[in-house]
Amino acid sequence: MTLVEVLITLAIMTLVTGTAVVGLGTLRRARLRQSTVMIASAVRVAYGHANAIGKPVRLVFDFEQRMVILEEGAGQLSVDKKDKTGGAAAATEIEQKAMEEAERIVKGPRAPRPSFTPTKAFGFEPQGEKPGKDLADGVRFLSIDTSHQEEPIEEDRAYLYFWPGGQTERAAIQVVLGNPAEADPERDIMTVLVSPLTGKTSLQKGRVEMQRPRDDSEESEARDSGF
Repeated sequence: MTLVEVLITLAIMTLVTGTAVVGLGTLRRARLRQSTVMIASAVRVAYGHANAIGKPVRLVFDFEQRMVILEEGAGQLSVDKKDKTGGAAAATEIEQKAMEEAERIVKGPRAPRPSFTPTKAFGFEPQGEKPGKDLADGVRFLSIDTSHQEEPIEEDRAYLYFWPGGQTERAAIQVVLGNPAEADPERDIMTVLVSPLTGKTSLQKGRVEMQRPRDDSEESEARDSGF
């Protein structure tokens, strides 16, 4: 082969490789957006389902299984901001241990905690192979912050509650593509913001923190946003 032929071959290989890398990056980020759209859709389903059945429901964000699960409550729920489950019965061993530790400190009778079980709604089939919807390949939960939590959740499970009559919690659900330690904040992370009064969602690039209202006036319809 002549030098010219070698150079042409190298140029073609570089072009093909570059195109493949760009295509792969686009595909990976498409999976990230697919996951955020799925979460936003799950919020709308849960918001409507609570009104339809007249019971509180919740979305479960399972960090280990990388799954969103829809559950309905067996009784009325008054959110308790002092524990991870928000006042519901424990669903995991970690939650049970945390609850037992908290009850050693708080003395006196406590109201029974309602239990939650997977429920059937549009797109959710608890009797199928899986109780919920999976995040896309390579996508995982990074951090989930809701109004009933004092700090964002970054492991185990997090919950977002919905009540009949049309109300949910202010929330920020962050998902990441690939290894969080190596993620590009602007390209590999997205946040789903949830408005408490209307259940509307907003998809944002990067890590967007949930702004907690300073007083009751900031929870008005005029300020109905998750950020």
